[in-house]
Amino acid sequence: MNAAKLYVIGLGPGSTECLTPQAYDALSAARCIVGYRRYVNMIPSELLAGKCCIQSGMRQERERCEIAVKSACEGIPTALVSSGDPGVYAMAGLALETLEAYGLVGNIPFVVIPGVPAVCAAAALLGAPLIHDFACISLSDLLTPWERIVRRLTAALEADFTCVIYNPRSKGRPHYLTQALELAAQFRAPHCPVGLVRQAFRPGQKVGVYRLDQFSTEQVDMLSICIIGNTESRALGPYMLTPRGYSRKTTLGREGNHE
Repeated sequence: MNAAKLYVIGLGPGSTECLTPQAYDALSAARCIVGYRRYVNMIPSELLAGKCCIQSGMRQERERCEIAVKSACEGIPTALVSSGDPGVYAMAGLALETLEAYGLVGNIPFVVIPGVPAVCAAAALLGAPLIHDFACISLSDLLTPWERIVRRLTAALEADFTCVIYNPRSKGRPHYLTQALELAAQFRAPHCPVGLVRQAFRPGQKVGVYRLDQFSTEQVDMLSICIIGNTESRALGPYMLTPRGYSRKTTLGREGNHE
């Protein structure tokens, strides 16, 4: 088999400034680009010129993977693209599963190109909400039963993780985020900060920090990331801070010097 490379590329949050040089070079090398049409539209036009671009809609992830694998099998350097990082709620896993299903693991050169994850883009805009341990949880029940999502979120909140909420609210399940915040209220004080970032590093960007007991879910959609602080997180004007504990360490050190 004279297969070409199959790149699985993370485009980052959407701004060309957040596209890594490694991703840029891989897109330049590819002769076929496959992806969800919203994500393909994020790619700089000079990287699309003269190439085969195959776009499709939502919930056609498996079809896109099969098309990309077939293209690479035919000897065409192929890029399968997603937003953020391809290994975070994205295409790297399904692409590898597709190779496995067709017995092609090791026969097609498989290269995952990391990108700036949505969680990191959101955190940067909020200041420093993820300086200590955190958990990322998606509220989408398309692939995971809601009961399991609730168990995971409950465990993360009870363990005092800062909780990053992906896929927080859609038209088909507008109540899940409300339920998640009600659950958070069992483990967090009313003033616990909740960060909201919508369209990070894209036109229409929105960034805000709110109290848990005053957060309105109506402003949230599938283009948003929500970050629920841990018990030590605090709002600092337009920013959100989760301290790592350096000040506590310094205090302990000073106390130790007096012994």
